[in-house]
Amino acid sequence: MDITNTILNSALQIWYILPFLILVAILKSRWFKGVFGEFLVNKLLASLPQTEYTLIKNVTLPTDDGTTQVDHIVVSKFGIFVVETKNMKGWIFGSDHQKQWMQKIYRHTTKFQNPLHQNYKHVKTLETVLGCNPEFIHSLIVFIGDSTFKTEMPDNVTYARGCVNYINQFKDVVMSNAEVDEIIKSLNAIKLKPGLVTDFKHRKYVQEIVASKESEQTCPRCGSGMIIRETKRGANAGQQFWGCSAFPKCRSVVKFDTTQAL
Repeated sequence: MDITNTILNSALQIWYILPFLILVAILKSRWFKGVFGEFLVNKLLASLPQTEYTLIKNVTLPTDDGTTQVDHIVVSKFGIFVVETKNMKGWIFGSDHQKQWMQKIYRHTTKFQNPLHQNYKHVKTLETVLGCNPEFIHSLIVFIGDSTFKTEMPDNVTYARGCVNYINQFKDVVMSNAEVDEIIKSLNAIKLKPGLVTDFKHRKYVQEIVASKESEQTCPRCGSGMIIRETKRGANAGQQFWGCSAFPKCRSVVKFDTTQAL
């Protein structure tokens, strides 16, 4: 009887603790951090005066080769702001020209696409579908999460709370209210209807893009693209190798037929 009571009491204790453990797991999950980060950026952008700024969220646009998904678009008489959010932690290394940036968490290093290049496609897509002056469209990258830049941040890259300050620095009126209304109307008409089908098609397209880029060679030191060079003299004259495109700032080389650095 005592053993039975002990087992029942233990089971009840686990039952009470289980919801708490599940909640903790959810709060620590990458999914929740991403959702919370998006929520934070939404709240910040929504704090802009609604009489002058219109926020359009999670916009999937058709392109010639698939789709492209924009996290936030802010339309105003001061310009169109294309906002890409990145939920990351750790140290971040990157500059405007690099094809890939690096994330470092203790001894673990991960490379990811330069978000400025990623957002460039969003900007060009908007230029095409809206037919507006490209000088009116501004790219903005917002980092959310516990991340710290260890290299100088580009001007249009900021942490979450800096996104409003970046937008507010544009004071010159470049579009009339009628033009702004027409752009908003066009975006709402062109964007794909949100839902599982749209999300599935976009994810499939992204997976295809990632797969096509797996064979691209990047510098193991700085993340810049690498180009094929040829040894000019010495015992290895005539042999080809991968050389960092950031040379002479970075002198990293990689064997042409392998991904192992020399």
